[in-house]
Amino acid sequence: MKRTTLAVMITLTLASVSAMAANDWKDTAKDAWIDGKAETTLLLNGNLNSFTIDTHVKNGVVTLTGEVKSDVDKALAAELVEGLDGVTSVENKLMVKKDGKTNADPKQTSALKDAKIATVVKTSLLFEPETSGTSINVDVENSVVTLSGVVDSDAEKDLAVAKAKNTRDVVKVVDKLTVSES
Repeated sequence: MKRTTLAVMITLTLASVSAMAANDWKDTAKDAWIDGKAETTLLLNGNLNSFTIDTHVKNGVVTLTGEVKSDVDKALAAELVEGLDGVTSVENKLMVKKDGKTNADPKQTSALKDAKIATVVKTSLLFEPETSGTSINVDVENSVVTLSGVVDSDAEKDLAVAKAKNTRDVVKVVDKLTVSES
């Protein structure tokens, strides 16, 4: 009887440890996926030097470290990452260079906002398995997104437009997508 009880207790303990290890592995894989999306998003944004920004993800919380040129760049990096699926929050520990410009004029701020929107929309389309993100061009001016290119179906076209419309700070979406005839 003691052996049976001991065997049951050992089995339950091993199952419990195994389940915890599986959850840890899932969480680690999810964090790695988020980290990859964050790095890609920062890399695709032409206004930031992504090589001076480091990302670390734990339980969906992204920590940004490194150095940027201005307060606007610091805010842009956080905003870009914050909009990614799976990100629960962003800890922005980026340092602004002393020689960096901290007061941006409104035109620069608008251009950075447009760049952020373009990066978020393009990244969203690239990570969406049901859209051919590489075939869709994304242009943004004054928070108005213009989508152009060729897609495979009306459903894909509608999905791309919906993703753009659901992106933070987008005022309007202009649909210039065409559906392939093949």
